[in-house]
Amino acid sequence: MKLKIRYVSEGVPYEVTTTLATIVAWERRFKRKASEMAQAAGIEDLAYMAWEAAKAAKIVVPGSFDMFVEQLEEIDVLSEDGPRPT
Repeated sequence: MKLKIRYVSEGVPYEVTTTLATIVAWERRFKRKASEMAQAAGIEDLAYMAWEAAKAAKIVVPGSFDMFVEQLEEIDVLSEDGPRPT
């Protein structure tokens, strides 16, 4: 599953795409399975994935997640690529 997330931090818009590593980091932090995300993904979930994806994309972000959240002004999911049937 890949999510394309758009967020605005301190007036600057960014677009990031999650990776498998991003989703695994989210699962580890929140102790939930990615399959549960479709039922109840909150803003904190999106913010965490955006933070992890931004770090992976070499975008300079605060070292702590809470500081990242404090700087957020907007966050949206632009697109979602679900599992592909075989």
